[in-house]
Amino acid sequence: MTRRATTLLLTGVLTGVLTALLCALAAAPAGATGYRYWSFWERTGGGWAYATQGPATSRPADGSVQGFRFAVSEDSADASRPRGAASFAEVCAGTPAREGSKRVALVIDFGTAADAPEGESPPAARTACARVAGDASTAEALAAVAKPLRYDTNALLCAIADYPKRGCGEQVAGSAERKPAAAQKKDQGDEDDGPRLAWYAGAAAVAALAAAAVWQSRRNRHD
Repeated sequence: MTRRATTLLLTGVLTGVLTALLCALAAAPAGATGYRYWSFWERTGGGWAYATQGPATSRPADGSVQGFRFAVSEDSADASRPRGAASFAEVCAGTPAREGSKRVALVIDFGTAADAPEGESPPAARTACARVAGDASTAEALAAVAKPLRYDTNALLCAIADYPKRGCGEQVAGSAERKPAAAQKKDQGDEDDGPRLAWYAGAAAVAALAAAAVWQSRRNRHD
C-alpha cells in the first residue's frame, strides 16, 4: 500500500469513529422513561441497600431497620433512597423488647413534590416502630403502623398511608428532567458520569487511532 493510500485509509477510520461517537452522544435521550412507585430498602452497615426481595416475603429480625421511598426511578440502580439516617435505637427507643414478638423500625419517605402525581402533595416523612409477631413479614409490620395500604392485582405496593390516592407504578416520560438535581445523584452525592465517561472513552479511542496514523506515516517515510 502506498503512503498516500495508507494516510487516506487511516484518516477515513478516524473520521468515522469520531462521527459515530458524536452521533451516539447527540442521540442520547434527555430524559429516559421512569416509573413512579414505592421502592423498598434495608438499612445495613450504616447505609441503605435496595431490598433483594419484596416486603411480603421479607422476614426482618428484631432490631431491623427497613425503609420505603416514593419517587420516579428508571430502575433499582437509579432509585432514590429514603432520606435521613434513622437508627433502630432512635426509632424504637420507646418500644421495649417483649417475648414472643419483634420490633422493626420503619422509615417512610413520601418523596418530593416533583415526584408526586398531579394534584397531590407528599406528606412529611415519618418513622415508626412496629411490634409484630416473630415470623411477621415487612408488609405486616408496615400494615401495623401505616394503614391504609393499597396493592394492585399483582401484589405491587401502590400506596402507604393512602399516598398516593391513585396510580400504581405508572410510566413517567422524561423522569430525569422532572427530578431535582440532588435526586438525580445516587445516594444524594454521587454524580452520574455516564455520558462524560462515554465521551472520555471515545476520545481515548480517537487519540489511539491518531497515534497509529502518526506511527504509520513515520514508518512509510523510512521505508
